[in-house]
Amino acid sequence: MKTILIKQACLVNEGKLHHADVLIKNGFIEQISATPINQKADIELNGEGLHLFPGAIDDQVHFREPGLTQKGEIYTEAKAAVAGGITSFMEMPNTVPNTLTQELLEAKYRIASQRSLANYSFYMGTSNDNFEELMKTDPRKVCGIKIFMGASTGNMLVDDPMVLEKIFSQCNQLIATHCEHEPTIRRNTEVYKQKFGDDIPVSFHPVIRSEEACYLSSSFAIDLAKRNNTRLHILHISTARETELFRNDIPLKDKRITAEACIHHLWFSDEDYKTKGMLLKWNPAVKTAADRDAILKAVLDNKIDVIATDHAPHTLEEKANLYTKAPSGGPLVQHSMQAVIELHHRGKISLERIAEKMSHAVADCFQIEKRGYLREGYYADLVLVNLNKPTAVNRNSLLYKCGWSPFEGTTFSSSIEHTIVSGHLVYSNGHFNEDKKGERLSFNRN
Repeated sequence: MKTILIKQACLVNEGKLHHADVLIKNGFIEQISATPINQKADIELNGEGLHLFPGAIDDQVHFREPGLTQKGEIYTEAKAAVAGGITSFMEMPNTVPNTLTQELLEAKYRIASQRSLANYSFYMGTSNDNFEELMKTDPRKVCGIKIFMGASTGNMLVDDPMVLEKIFSQCNQLIATHCEHEPTIRRNTEVYKQKFGDDIPVSFHPVIRSEEACYLSSSFAIDLAKRNNTRLHILHISTARETELFRNDIPLKDKRITAEACIHHLWFSDEDYKTKGMLLKWNPAVKTAADRDAILKAVLDNKIDVIATDHAPHTLEEKANLYTKAPSGGPLVQHSMQAVIELHHRGKISLERIAEKMSHAVADCFQIEKRGYLREGYYADLVLVNLNKPTAVNRNSLLYKCGWSPFEGTTFSSSIEHTIVSGHLVYSNGHFNEDKKGERLSFNRN
């Protein structure tokens, strides 16, 4: 592998900003020095005026392969991710077929090893009837178990209380949950279908997939986890009320119950349905500005531990359907880091907190081996950012296979200049070097 020397960048790492040179050899950070490193390297990057972050680790994406590749592929979506400063991702099991066996799980790893420009891990999926397969999952090689406690694709809604109790009591690794109370959502949907038929205005989406539906399911999952001492991670918190379910009086390393906030819940509010329409239809729904502000406060207060995307592309044709037919989700990985940096420019979050919530805390939460920090001896997953070089989001600049973004028309104040994945300079000023693929994540777990 080529050696890389980054000169005089401002490192954003472990709560501090400081200038240093960084030398990368054989995929790892060899040296970090406040004094100049006078050593020849195959590639030298001028970091003056740039900020060097640990690569973002996205703990929730849907890259759609296999079976849904009209929307996205591991190759296309990982390419967009590295252009956005995401160096590692964890992908969800609601592909087709659903990832409900060890054989199907390993098939996704094989695809990624050949095609993903970012580092990768894949969740094992759960259903009401795959417990034996679930328990074969190796916690050192797989990021976690995913349970949909709200609607999902195919056979992945787990709504049998006995099955949930069994999984929560016997599973020996991290369980990540999508929490929405399905009976509440069904009742709400019927009310609005009686009024509007299938053409329900999308502005009612956060009423149908309501605060109550989210809170009932999240609080139920937490009660289950507390009763069984389960390692639980609740995804995409979307309401202010839910933030009160989580603790900030103990360090992350001691938490058994953690939570995630997503970019769309930190950026948009229900006012944006007027202009974005079905493009803003996500599950859980984007809710009020007060909810949005409370989620950011919970991130800053350490009640919510990590920031991710829930990147979930659909085609524009699918999104153009009536409410009951239009799928939920949207693409975000190409601009997630810039969106959070934009919140920094607005005075809402520090650069140090961005590195913590998008890198350090994700690595700690999932016990990822030697990633998520700028440390000597760690894998070289790095992102050089120009905080003051604007990036306009337009359709021609998008790398997603679906070809659209909810951020179209936005100009971010920052730009991603270079992305290094496992010691390989994969993205540099708009150009890709695809000679080396990303690596499978490993986890420091018993």
